[in-house]
Amino acid sequence: MLAVTLDKIIKVYDKGHLAVDEVSFSVKQGELFGLIGPDGAGKTSIFRILTTLLLPDGGKASVMGFDVEDDFKKIRETVGYMPGKFSLYPDLSVEENLTFFATLFNTTLAENYDLIKDIYVQIEPFKDRRAGKLSGGMKQKLALCCALIHRPTVLFLDEPTTGVDTVSRKEFWEMLKRLKTQGITILVSTPYMDEATLCERIALIQDGKILSIDEPQNIIAQYPDPLYAIKSERMSELLKHLRKHPEIKSCFAFGEYHHISFKKDDEAVHKSLLQSLETKGHKQLDFKTMEPSIEDCFIRLMN
Repeated sequence: MLAVTLDKIIKVYDKGHLAVDEVSFSVKQGELFGLIGPDGAGKTSIFRILTTLLLPDGGKASVMGFDVEDDFKKIRETVGYMPGKFSLYPDLSVEENLTFFATLFNTTLAENYDLIKDIYVQIEPFKDRRAGKLSGGMKQKLALCCALIHRPTVLFLDEPTTGVDTVSRKEFWEMLKRLKTQGITILVSTPYMDEATLCERIALIQDGKILSIDEPQNIIAQYPDPLYAIKSERMSELLKHLRKHPEIKSCFAFGEYHHISFKKDDEAVHKSLLQSLETKGHKQLDFKTMEPSIEDCFIRLMN
């Protein structure tokens, strides 16, 4: 059975802004699915539609077989939602927030403690601290506990690792892997391309449109050209010269390197490029082969 289905979902905001443009995809029960894209791509709008906080302007969607418009009360009983912005009560303590959300769903912390134990033990020493005084990583763990306290069948996490440190990000994904073993379907949205490989399947999204849906390794395997990385002492000028070179098919800045592909890929073309760049004053050129990443695939699809 499918846990989530979207069929040509549309969302239009004021002044005709098309935030979600006929998006269709499905998520299997027990799957860890990632919605990957930059800010403004439409990720939050899709999650708000699926959690019944927004009405779609077109198309159909369902969660665990319940229609997002007709069966919104049943969906709210069965899903957990962790919004991108910390939205718990800052003046309530850790324990008070958990108790409040458990009460909303007619349950208790003790009743579902086994589900959140691995996460809660990390914040339990601070159970009397006000939520607003927690660190970013601790707020993240508390929000996840509150989203899980009623034992949802589907968990929606909207950019859960934005604004937290690298260690907290790693810990968070380890927690998600453990939750998945308990049969919970997890949908995560993130702008971090490196997190895409931590999902079983992903949908790449830009400007409200789905660019590709597949397992991360399959998307990477479909990259059509050999990829190379190159750098010099003058990176901004190097980018301009590469993009003007007649043999360059694509060129994008990636951290300390530029990633390039060629129209015709052979040693003679490589040698010709390096000689051309040296005549333009580029010194200490570093040129090497590169395995494509999800970010390389995203940029190729976007263009």
